[in-house]
Amino acid sequence: MTLLDALFDERAHRWSDGAGAAWWDSFYTDRGRDVPFFRCAPDESLVEWHRDGRLDLPPGARVLELGCGPGRNAVWLAEHGCRVDALDLSAEALAWGRERADTAGVDVTFVQADIFGWPPPDVATDGYDLVLDSGCFHHLPPHRRISYRALLERTLRPGGTFVLACFAAGGMGTEQSDLALYRDGNLGGGLAYSADELRRTFGWLTELELRRMHPQPADSDTFGEDFLWAGLFRR
Repeated sequence: MTLLDALFDERAHRWSDGAGAAWWDSFYTDRGRDVPFFRCAPDESLVEWHRDGRLDLPPGARVLELGCGPGRNAVWLAEHGCRVDALDLSAEALAWGRERADTAGVDVTFVQADIFGWPPPDVATDGYDLVLDSGCFHHLPPHRRISYRALLERTLRPGGTFVLACFAAGGMGTEQSDLALYRDGNLGGGLAYSADELRRTFGWLTELELRRMHPQPADSDTFGEDFLWAGLFRR
């Protein structure tokens, strides 16, 4: 897996040599850039599923967020009583997330880590109630889908919930074949998935909903862009 990682440029999360962390640090350094998900607003889909009960989170639910960025979802979940472990490669993103958590008066365990090299804490023996990924999965090279499934199997408890937001085909990201990605040596800014591709990848989980995100205005208290899938699955 490490050998295959090295075929891709630093934007593809070169876990093996740290280049991915450096690239994402530079991405998050200028907080004033016009990047939609820099706003401190949770995903509209996450808020909707929490409101209608489909997240099915017990009191004090244990949550793992993969690729948390500057912590907008992690902080919101902590505000709603969850105990959150939030992972990201970027120290810059995590520093921003810690500032947001401090401002909100909540505790979030932010950890700088390669999601595939991170040793889960003891809670993972029983599993997390919720594993959340908003924008990490579509930056993984194809061979890491195997690693990703293994990570979910190791961390998501039976009956637990998996929430995914990723690039949708026809919206944003590259729709090149896997073979073309390896030939070119880059991921084109992120992989765009069709609904069928996601259902094949996560078919071992029960799909509760898979839809496009509902776009939200810039002044909304939630985040949403219609070039993203919003997926809700249960183990």
